[in-house]
Amino acid sequence: MRIGIDCRYVRIGRHDGISRFTAGIVANLPDRHDFVLLVNDDRQLDSLPDGIPWERIPAPTDAGEPLVARHVNRLGLDAVFSPMQTMGSRGRSYALVLTLHDLIYYRNRTPPREFSWPLRLGWRAFHLAWWPQRMLLNGADGVVTVSATTAGLIAAHRLTKRPVTVAYNAADPASVRSPADGRTRTLVYMGSFMPYKNVETLVAALPLLGADWTLHCMSRVSEADRAQLSALAGPGAVVFHDGASDEEYLDALRSATALVTASYDEGFGIPLVEAMGVGTPVAVSDIPIFREIGGDVAEYFDPGSPSAVAAAVRRLEARWDAASAESVVRAGRFRWDESAEQVVQAVERAVAARGRRG
Repeated sequence: MRIGIDCRYVRIGRHDGISRFTAGIVANLPDRHDFVLLVNDDRQLDSLPDGIPWERIPAPTDAGEPLVARHVNRLGLDAVFSPMQTMGSRGRSYALVLTLHDLIYYRNRTPPREFSWPLRLGWRAFHLAWWPQRMLLNGADGVVTVSATTAGLIAAHRLTKRPVTVAYNAADPASVRSPADGRTRTLVYMGSFMPYKNVETLVAALPLLGADWTLHCMSRVSEADRAQLSALAGPGAVVFHDGASDEEYLDALRSATALVTASYDEGFGIPLVEAMGVGTPVAVSDIPIFREIGGDVAEYFDPGSPSAVAAAVRRLEARWDAASAESVVRAGRFRWDESAEQVVQAVERAVAARGRRG
């Protein structure tokens, strides 16, 4: 079977979430089929494994995306897997599996800041109703999502008649911290500063923990957010890395007491898997997706309460050695090879179902 993998969402330079998901799946594809990478820019291949055939098709932001099947049909593929749900399906001659990562933008409609204003307007309009999503998903032969939490929401909102497969997000392999290295009274936050991320509650918890605690914020930050959070915490309590490298991020995790996030809502939570994978426990909001990722290993808190954040960190301190070891085991549930296998099985089922219908 010849299967195309839509790699047009791979970032040039540094991965975002969907780019990393794509690269993780591609790097771990099982060898029982022939795969073809679909890119729109040769530079995307720099972030993908060597030796896999590839073809160029128009970018997903091209005005002709609804009719992209005209280009893909010429490649003679049996199926295509896309890490997004927006790949055009009209007129295709192949089985198609799309991915819906989460439904967070129906509840938090602020579009990604890197989008141009026409895309931001379209993004916001798309998430004002459910029917556009249903139309896209029902145009495919199968749907992949990255968590059981989102699979349940897809079912609850009746977003598709197609079978839904869970293929978890995962973290890239990284060495586990050494117990001999000890830990510092630092907390790590990896994420944006959008309102639903609720970073203010993490900052407000620092004085309750004590003057010797610091919060390391790893992502890029605007001057306005930096000023607001610094004023809330006091001098030196928040360290802004303003776009840490992967190495800097992992170094911060390996010396920290915990990774923390007070999000009111989340699509997945890759930083949880990354932290647990190196042996750093997590203290996070008590929301369903974090419960699915952290299980009984994480500590949970009410995201509206700074005192609850501080109490969760104290609980982790009291059982830190056990929590560190248990976190590594928990993170082992989220593996790219298993996720790639689930994706390929979803494609195989889609091809079989299309064959039965045809």
